[in-house]
Amino acid sequence: MSWEILISVLVFSPLLGSVLNTLFGRYWKGFSGAIGTLLSFVAFAASVFAYLQFHPLERQDAQIVTLFNWVEVGNFKADLAYQVDQLSLFMALIITGIGSLIHLYSIGYMKGNPGIGRFFSYLNLFVFFMLHLVLAENLVVLFFGWEGVGLCSYLLIGFDTHKENAAQASIKAFVTNRIADLAMIGGIALTYWLSGSVSFIAISESLPQAKFLLNALPFVAICFFIGAMGKSAQFPFHVWLPDAMAGPTPVSALIHAATMVTAGLFLIARLNFIFILVPKVGFWIVCIGTFTAFFAATIGVYQNDIKKVLAYSTVSQLGYMFVAMGTGAYVAGLFHLLTHAFFKALLFLGSGSVIHGLSDEQDLRRMGGLKDQMKITWWTFLLGTLAIVGAPPFSGFFSKDLILEKAFYFHPVFFGMGIATAFLTTFYMFRLTFLAFTGKSRVSSHVHPHESPWTMTVPLVILALGAAFSGYLLVPESLGGGIDFLEKYFSPVFAKGLLYYSQQQGALEVHHLSHELELLLAGFSLGAILLGVGIYWFFFGKKEKLPSDESSYTGWRILPANKYYIDEIFKNVLIGPISAFSEFLSEVVEKRLIDKVLTGTGKFSGGISSFLRRIQTGTVVDYAFLIVLGTVLILSVFLWRGI
Repeated sequence: MSWEILISVLVFSPLLGSVLNTLFGRYWKGFSGAIGTLLSFVAFAASVFAYLQFHPLERQDAQIVTLFNWVEVGNFKADLAYQVDQLSLFMALIITGIGSLIHLYSIGYMKGNPGIGRFFSYLNLFVFFMLHLVLAENLVVLFFGWEGVGLCSYLLIGFDTHKENAAQASIKAFVTNRIADLAMIGGIALTYWLSGSVSFIAISESLPQAKFLLNALPFVAICFFIGAMGKSAQFPFHVWLPDAMAGPTPVSALIHAATMVTAGLFLIARLNFIFILVPKVGFWIVCIGTFTAFFAATIGVYQNDIKKVLAYSTVSQLGYMFVAMGTGAYVAGLFHLLTHAFFKALLFLGSGSVIHGLSDEQDLRRMGGLKDQMKITWWTFLLGTLAIVGAPPFSGFFSKDLILEKAFYFHPVFFGMGIATAFLTTFYMFRLTFLAFTGKSRVSSHVHPHESPWTMTVPLVILALGAAFSGYLLVPESLGGGIDFLEKYFSPVFAKGLLYYSQQQGALEVHHLSHELELLLAGFSLGAILLGVGIYWFFFGKKEKLPSDESSYTGWRILPANKYYIDEIFKNVLIGPISAFSEFLSEVVEKRLIDKVLTGTGKFSGGISSFLRRIQTGTVVDYAFLIVLGTVLILSVFLWRGI
């Protein structure tokens, strides 16, 4: 099969599903999910076939697939082209693989919903745009996908149009991301201006020759990093992600846990040849990532909505990934992206199974004792919890500890913050798990908990296997593995950036910790896990003490319980003054000044017209009189001036 046909099937089959459900979804509601899921699985099959055809462990160069010339204005040219390499295939497999499982899950979750055709249309459209984002050969195609997934996020968060909170959350997510995207547009414009191209390969090849581009790299990197912060919900752009939980739970799993929120990390990895040359920007990436991870974890401790806990957990885990990216450990960041996609999609879908089984109940204080009625959900959710906290031998143990190791030799302070975040993650995740599944039942008497249908439980089991075993793709020698599959897999993607770094700043210093030190660092991480679960069980779980409402906390705990009042600060410091100024422009400048000037001009013109209309009587005698009068006036002027 030719690459053009293969990539066309991969990219456009989800679009076909979206079009079919848009046109006919209202007529075949019983088949909307099947059509959307089938075409999503077709995209996954095409991704697997592309992986096998590309031979990523042997091939060093990218396969460029150009469909047609898209934009050409003067010297500017952007093709609708795709870059197939190890990085894009890695992301495409995650998007289509996990995306297909979430499509299957949605068949059971959305059953009976009158808007099911519209839902699967949006879900397929999201996969279409996300594939453009990760397979793009140039910045224009990437930005097309970048804005497209933002649009789909807006549509899916606000899917339940009758809910006011969903409408507000969708607008909040859309506007917050558009603010960050202004910097993204600036980065694209600067890159084209300095390099003369938007193609990733052409930009990377222009770096050694263009000294002025090297001087401007910090500004370019900052612009792209701000765009990444918005999409990946890093402080202070994190505010949109928790509110996005107003959308249906499959949306939270696909868009706001496994795929779209990782777009910022993908952007940094794709532009690694820029970021690796600006270590000062990398330092700030580490700072913001570390702070976001810890900051979000402290808020997650005080959340009582099962999906809100997982939302802040997502923000926190994304912070870990940014730490890896900032240190230049791109493989470690992508490794955690993979494991996180498995266990966070699992946890979100598990929470959706709980919500489905409890007739839309989301408050942890109204759950309890569900492990007996929902055994599959319980065991898979427990495995996801063990994976996210980094308990050995599950996937999060390998990927999170690798990031902590990179943070340690970047600076021990960042390692300490990472360990503190790991402790908090363990605390709030076991708090969630124990409150929902163990202890006495606090479920309302009219609700009858039940296990979800097979379309929902099968994806849970498959994702649980991924959460358990995906960590074995990269196992250090100190832990008895010495498996470096991902290091070898990604080496061609980052080879050019490392070469440019060595040409500009000398050979990159590679830190090799002793096996003893690696085991000691892993011991600190394991100790944080044991301490977190032990403190929760001893002080809360054993006594089955229920958490308080967010508004009832006092002292210092009032800050994290109320999300540090970040939303209120934005509302009073930014949104309030801007709204007041906008109202002033509307009510005073526009209505009282501009409108009155324009209406006054119109009235003046109308008055003159009205007067002139009176002269136009249509009577010959009147016109003769005016001619005589005009003649007399003209002669009088001539006589007065002595002509």
